[in-house]
Amino acid sequence: MVERAARLLRAISAYRSDGASTTELANTTGLARPTAHRLLVSLAEQGLADRDAKTGRWLLGPELYLLGAVATNRYDITDQARDIVDQISRLTGESAFLSAHRGDETVCILCREGSFPLRSHVLHEGKRFPLGVASAGLAILSHLPGREIDDYLSHTDLAAEWGEVHSEDQVRQRIATTLADGYAVNPGLIVEGSWGMGAAVFDRAGRPAWALSLTGVETRFREPRRTELGTLLLEHAHRLSVRLKSQ
Repeated sequence: MVERAARLLRAISAYRSDGASTTELANTTGLARPTAHRLLVSLAEQGLADRDAKTGRWLLGPELYLLGAVATNRYDITDQARDIVDQISRLTGESAFLSAHRGDETVCILCREGSFPLRSHVLHEGKRFPLGVASAGLAILSHLPGREIDDYLSHTDLAAEWGEVHSEDQVRQRIATTLADGYAVNPGLIVEGSWGMGAAVFDRAGRPAWALSLTGVETRFREPRRTELGTLLLEHAHRLSVRLKSQ
């Protein structure tokens, strides 16, 4: 019950400010529509979900705001990271992001649009991807302990949803390349022509808890600029890791 309710809340968050219909949420979570509706009503009774009286679409509820405000002191690093994300975007002209590691996913929690007029719109605040798909998730997955990587890939079929370019063998090849380079590269695997690069940010325990990333059009990520962008990402990811460990 709790797991299904959590899936619904995550699904609602993916629709951002417009909300989602019961049918859309049922399809997204794989729940039967009556089950999804029953759970949504229960969540609304607790203030965790809210239904727009005019459109009938579901949104996150006010109680989540209050709970989130309490959790902010422990988990929210956006204030510490904002100047770094801004600087990455300003120096490169690309859109820059901060994503957080949550379970088997990453969720974008901060973004800054770049000045270059052509942009990739794959990533935005609140957007979730499985580990190993986008560059932020690949950077984080690559720096997890080997046993955790093996466990994740053994129970996750990325290829089923994201195509054969996300087969276990290919993901493992990209993990090896990421570890060798220090930064991850997504060469248009989600949307053709839309590239991304990411570098892991580590918590006090030395675990990859966040990632800085850049996205843009393919022509902006060719060598030698790609190596320059990777080096810049690593420098700023290290800077943020050191800052977080000192607080």
